[in-house]
Amino acid sequence: MSFASFDVVVVPFPYADRLAEKRRPAVVVSSPALEKRHGLVWLAMVTSASNPSWSCDVAISDLHLSGLPAASVVRSAKIATVDTARVLRRIGKLAAKDAKAMKAKLRELIAG
Repeated sequence: MSFASFDVVVVPFPYADRLAEKRRPAVVVSSPALEKRHGLVWLAMVTSASNPSWSCDVAISDLHLSGLPAASVVRSAKIATVDTARVLRRIGKLAAKDAKAMKAKLRELIAG
């Protein structure tokens, strides 16, 4: 399976604070070149909008396009590198304005 930037996928996403993982939606934030060269994708975690917010969260405005059943945000600070074989399925894509907001948040986090 091939993935494009800002596809919404379902994957066993690793926890940051323990050796465990949880099946959850995530957003592909790497280019297809990473997948082609190394068989990897960079993913940003998606979580419920009802969770306490972080300053790096990006609200998902189009649930239908994203394939998500409930109000959600992309938690752009929580990034994982995953082998593409571990991605269970693609469920949607971020709307263009959400992808633009994600790019801005990622630049902000990288640039410091």
